[in-house]
Amino acid sequence: MIEYALRRLGYGVMVILLVTVLVFLLMRLLPGDVVAILMQNGANVTAEQARRMEAEFGLDDPVWVQFTDWLAHAVRGDLGRSFYTDEPVTGMFAERVPVTLELTLLSFAVATVVGIAFGVVSAVKRGRSVDAAVRITAVAGLSVPNFVVATLFLTFFALWFSWSPPLVYKGPTEDLRSHLEQMAMPAIALGIASLAGLTRLTRSAMLEALGSNFIRAVRARGVRESVVHVKHALRNASIPVLTLVGGYLATILGGTVILESMFSIDGTGQLLYKAVQQRDYPVVVSCTIFYAAVYVFVIVLVDLMYAVLDPRIRYGRSKA
Repeated sequence: MIEYALRRLGYGVMVILLVTVLVFLLMRLLPGDVVAILMQNGANVTAEQARRMEAEFGLDDPVWVQFTDWLAHAVRGDLGRSFYTDEPVTGMFAERVPVTLELTLLSFAVATVVGIAFGVVSAVKRGRSVDAAVRITAVAGLSVPNFVVATLFLTFFALWFSWSPPLVYKGPTEDLRSHLEQMAMPAIALGIASLAGLTRLTRSAMLEALGSNFIRAVRARGVRESVVHVKHALRNASIPVLTLVGGYLATILGGTVILESMFSIDGTGQLLYKAVQQRDYPVVVSCTIFYAAVYVFVIVLVDLMYAVLDPRIRYGRSKA
């Protein structure tokens, strides 16, 4: 197990490095750089000042030189400084990571708890009106993007209740009520699609488990139906569900880029969104590494959880 985990982490490091190289190159292929954008926005920058700024930022060097120089500093923990604010990227990033992780985990909790519960209820009540309602709701949730759901939420509450979430972000220690009001709507909007997907997969996996010979044998021993559903059927249905859960956690994290900007939440998503617009390369690359690292960690964790949920699974030397 340890050897397998280390091998998967090694693959993850290679994935993160590859993503970093691709983002580094793609950002430089976008039209304009930070100096050009400053000049387009009306900043009083002369041609001579623009050349000095490019030299200061290292933009006049070949791309491969820029990357190797950045990487040499990054491995020592120096992610550079923002082109716009001249702040250390590490400090900017550290302030915003807890906010994004909180939003992601809140949304993930909504998606997993409600989605799995709906899937179990739908499978147990198969063919009834509850099952039909859950299935229709799940299809609707999968059909609408999270930013459209967020827009509908904002419009509905503004028109019908004359209420909108706070526009200025406040941490839980500053104003807990304002913080919860600002987090609740984006957390639900982010989790809708994941909730719907988990509902459908849980229902399908539960139906397969409930129809197995193993469950028939358990029922023949006189075990209560609630125990059959939760302890036996749900556990056997959890392997495919766990695979989807890991993927949805990464999807929810990626969705924070748009939702944080829509709800004025000061996290890494909003930081990345603004950095791309401003061509703030050090910030963009650092945020990308964060998202890639979380995704790799989640995938490795899901792989290791398989053995916990199903003792029949073992990782040998020959398996990747």
